[in-house]
Amino acid sequence: MIIADNLHKLKSKIPNHVTLVAVSKTKRNDLIMNAYDAGHRVFGENKIQEMLAKYNSLPKDIRWHMIGHVQRNKVKYIAPFVSLIHGVDSIKLINEINKHGIKNSRVIKCLLQVNISKEVSKFGISLNKIDELYDYSLSLENISIKGLMGMASYTNDKSIINSEFNSIGLKFNDINKIDPNFNILSIGMSGDYEVAINNGSNMVRIGSKIFGERKI
Repeated sequence: MIIADNLHKLKSKIPNHVTLVAVSKTKRNDLIMNAYDAGHRVFGENKIQEMLAKYNSLPKDIRWHMIGHVQRNKVKYIAPFVSLIHGVDSIKLINEINKHGIKNSRVIKCLLQVNISKEVSKFGISLNKIDELYDYSLSLENISIKGLMGMASYTNDKSIINSEFNSIGLKFNDINKIDPNFNILSIGMSGDYEVAINNGSNMVRIGSKIFGERKI
């Protein structure tokens, strides 16, 4: 009941146009099923092996998002079923995803991961590389770049977070005006999702406010 209550409270604060990705990494299947039984269907994992195991054992109408860094040699494991890959950051990865999209006769939806915080520990491309990867993807038929994903700096200074989210939001809007199918801006997590939504986010990735801290 706690997870269901948490979901209800969270969804009451999030506008209807914003997709909530419940970050279920490290969470047991029974906890995920608590959220599922409360009506939630979109879950995010950051490790391919863990997501594959959960896909094989949990209901098939769950929409799995890969929110972590993707190694090219592991794309084949999630290509048949993944709903959205958030962390695309190179032409080599784009080619690999497209290759496995062809093998599975499906168009795999992805986001370009942008390093808006400039923290070296975070993956992602710079803002000025977005056009290059997006334009390249247009020549391929089995991958569709649907938008951008980013993570703000790990700080309590909301002015820094706001500035970083604003920078990716402006770039997202520029491409969206040209390509209406480029329509997902995935920014915002448990600690900063409200700032993200104020900057145009329509997809937030939230774990602890649903499942509690890691001790669960």
